[in-house]
Amino acid sequence: MATTTTAPAMMKRLDLRDPAALFETHGAEEIRGLERQVRAEIEHKKEELRQMVGERYRDLIEAADTIGQMRRRAEGLVDAVRIADQHCARLCLRQAGPAAPRPPPPKLPSQEQYYSTAAQIKLLLEIPEKIWSAMEASQYLHATGLYLLCCHLHCLLRLDSSSRLSPILSRFPILVRQVAAASHFRSTILHESKMLLKCQAVSDQAVAEALCSVILLEESSPRQALTDFLLARKATIQKLLKQPRHGAGIKTQICSLVELLATTLNQAHALFYTASEGLLPDPSMPCGLLFSTLETITGQHPTGKGFSVLKDEVKLCSWSRHLPASITEFQPTLRTLAHPISQEYLRDTLQKWIHMCNGDIKTGITNLLAYVKTMKGLAGIRDAMWELLSSELAGPSWEVVSRRLLEKPLLFWEDMMQPLFLDRVQTLTKEGFESISSSSKELLVSALQELESSTGSSSNKHIHLEQNMSLFLWSESPSDLPADAAWVSVANRGHFASTGLSMKAQAISPCVQSFCSALDSRLKVKLDDLLAYLPSDDAPLSQDAAPGQPARKPAFDRYADATTVQGLLQTHSVACIQHIVDCVQAELQSLRDIMQDQQDVLRGSNLHAVLFMARLCQSLGELCPHLKQCIVGKPGNTEKPANEMKVPKKQGMPQEMPPGQAKWQEVKEALLQQSVAGYQVWSSAVVKVLAHEFTQSLLLDDAGSVLATATNWDELEIQEETESGSSVTSKIRLPTQPSWYVQSFLFSLCQEVNRVGGQALPKVTLQEMLKSCLAQVIAAYEKLSEEKHTMKEGAFPVTQNRALQLLYDLRYLSIVLTAKAEEVKSGRSKPDARMEKVTDFLEALIDPFDLDVFTPHLNSNLNRLVQRTSVLFGLVMGTENQFTPRSSTFNSQEPHNILPLASSQIRFGLLPLSMTSTRKAKSTSRGIDTQTQVDPLPLSRAGDPAHPGSLFRQLLNDEDDSSASSLFKLGWLSSMTK
Repeated sequence: MATTTTAPAMMKRLDLRDPAALFETHGAEEIRGLERQVRAEIEHKKEELRQMVGERYRDLIEAADTIGQMRRRAEGLVDAVRIADQHCARLCLRQAGPAAPRPPPPKLPSQEQYYSTAAQIKLLLEIPEKIWSAMEASQYLHATGLYLLCCHLHCLLRLDSSSRLSPILSRFPILVRQVAAASHFRSTILHESKMLLKCQAVSDQAVAEALCSVILLEESSPRQALTDFLLARKATIQKLLKQPRHGAGIKTQICSLVELLATTLNQAHALFYTASEGLLPDPSMPCGLLFSTLETITGQHPTGKGFSVLKDEVKLCSWSRHLPASITEFQPTLRTLAHPISQEYLRDTLQKWIHMCNGDIKTGITNLLAYVKTMKGLAGIRDAMWELLSSELAGPSWEVVSRRLLEKPLLFWEDMMQPLFLDRVQTLTKEGFESISSSSKELLVSALQELESSTGSSSNKHIHLEQNMSLFLWSESPSDLPADAAWVSVANRGHFASTGLSMKAQAISPCVQSFCSALDSRLKVKLDDLLAYLPSDDAPLSQDAAPGQPARKPAFDRYADATTVQGLLQTHSVACIQHIVDCVQAELQSLRDIMQDQQDVLRGSNLHAVLFMARLCQSLGELCPHLKQCIVGKPGNTEKPANEMKVPKKQGMPQEMPPGQAKWQEVKEALLQQSVAGYQVWSSAVVKVLAHEFTQSLLLDDAGSVLATATNWDELEIQEETESGSSVTSKIRLPTQPSWYVQSFLFSLCQEVNRVGGQALPKVTLQEMLKSCLAQVIAAYEKLSEEKHTMKEGAFPVTQNRALQLLYDLRYLSIVLTAKAEEVKSGRSKPDARMEKVTDFLEALIDPFDLDVFTPHLNSNLNRLVQRTSVLFGLVMGTENQFTPRSSTFNSQEPHNILPLASSQIRFGLLPLSMTSTRKAKSTSRGIDTQTQVDPLPLSRAGDPAHPGSLFRQLLNDEDDSSASSLFKLGWLSSMTK
């Protein structure tokens, strides 16, 4: 029990921040107890926090109640004072009314003048407060009238500066301070009025009153008022374009700028435009508001409703009846008549103003758009402008206003914004693709450095596979087959669904895949960003009209420059890929120069870098689908012309290829040429090394070396006819195999081709490689003939048997290394003069009679050898040599020495993953039909166990006899021949 009570106290002293030590020193029950204790403490702290917050909240509520009670009491006190004031005013009116039965005694003139002066002084002292009240209420025209009234009172009381010895100033010194304070009202009212002109969200009437205040205070004309108005709005534009930029504020600034321009033109029409005589004014489009306001304030309004400077509350005062009529009926006057502005002058002035603002707008918008880093941001600003202009300028009144003021509609987007947006689009596109180019170059350089610095024992698996492609081709990985291979057929699979097997079939190494993946991901990001600026295919044509409302006219075509933007995308993407090709070309040139004097080129790291760049250029077009989309355009716009190009085959005029497809073909050609150039560097190095070894072995002329390279000869019995007519049987020996160095040369060539993934080598590279090998072989034989012409002392002579072997080797190499496709193209290959010269040299070393006897049998041995080695040497022999039909000279007595050759190229299908027994009959019938079409062998040899393919036929027969379902069905085996 004691232990249980002391356990929590002990655990309190533990450091809970070290859970590992806690679990090491205590059991599960103790830890659970500690957990309950900690949770209880947490709840206790929460309760304390709630109580503290509740107390503070109660104090806050009490303070708020006290403040509200004070406000209500103050309002009640103010209301009581106002009511008392009103009662006093009523009592004064009753005492001064006609209730008195007798008229008041006539006042003396001096007494009336004294009252009038006192009332004027009283009004003069109250005017500053009323001016400030009007200024606070933004009633600048009323403040201007009060100021002018104040100036009029100064003149009446002779308080101006010219009358310094005024008796009123001497008796009332307070007026000196009032005169000094009144002198500042003019500048203050002018400043506030001009500041109001710079505001955007003000009504037309407020702008008209502010302009009237400026005209009255500065004694200017309406033309000068128009200039002040436009200059104020120009200053507003400049200020708007220089505001701080904060994220989405750029969109707001540009939209505010467009709205300001539209508002300025609308207000210029409402204030300064005067309709022609004889035309009725349109109520929806007011005009001449400035002139009507001037007429009202100066008392020249035709309806007789003038402007009253003194409000009614002033006239209700008892002392106001002593004011003279020149003050109670005071109205401001103009020094000159306010003539209306002619339409021509208004039009010229506004056109000059817009032209003057264009420079500021161009500079300001360009600076603002410099902070927009994405095409999506540009599209958002453009769409916001489109929404604004479509809603603000949707009606026909805007076109009327524009034509009245500018003689043509003002196109905000087409004339002002679109060129600036296109410049920014071009800049963003150029910078984006330049960034992709530079990053691709850095990635290429880093990959080459890894390849050059790595060795055979590199820890990087991908680099190791890059050095030996055969390890990559024959290794298994989980990504070889797609995850949905069991239920998705190849026909329904996506075009870009690349699997591990397809990458291995195309000999695309992991390093190349990672490079292309990185490049394609960057291109995808750039393309997705740019597509936000272009119209989408699934977007409806009109998104402006609601289902129950008529469609509104759009302000401008948002996607009018889509063709230009796509052209920019194509141009810069082509420039980007050309930059990558140029970098590859420069690296290849430097590696070519380094490899010229390098020893052991085939095992060096430079050759691996060359092959990496060759594979890269070969695979960019396939592994970067977004590159094609950047150059060609959207898939929906390019697939249709591409399919239509294949249809008209019999028409006289070939269909033209779309420009995007033509440009893409040019890019693919450039990549293929650079890939071929890279493979040419590799093939030259391989041929150089192998040909050097072959030449060294060929030129060894000592007896031991000749015997070491000798191979098996065949002994044949021939019958010859003597002079007497009898037949004599004799035996001859002829070579049936090439020399060991010839086989080593060809096998090493096959190894090097298969090491780099020969199945994916360009056909032209393989053909040029074979031509170069044949040229080097002939050069070696020419060197041999030159050395034998100048026989050295102690050298082994060329005997007839050795000459036969050399001739056999030469003709075999000539057959193997000669591309059959080139012979077919040219009809028949022309005999090589160098080859004939070497052949003549070797035949001259053989007895002519023996040569005539040996030639038919030698040719037969050559044909048999070529057929035997057609599969052994694989790609070096070429697909044309592997599937050559049987010749008529084939000796049917030796079928086991020659590989049987099919009459057509066999293509093996993919292994199936499952098959049901219900499809057995259909698969069997289809397989039998296919087999009868593909296999033309005689029936007598079909059951031969030694015949190739008999094992599969036996499996088929066993499968047909069995009732259980199996993986190896006739349908699958017959589909292998399709």
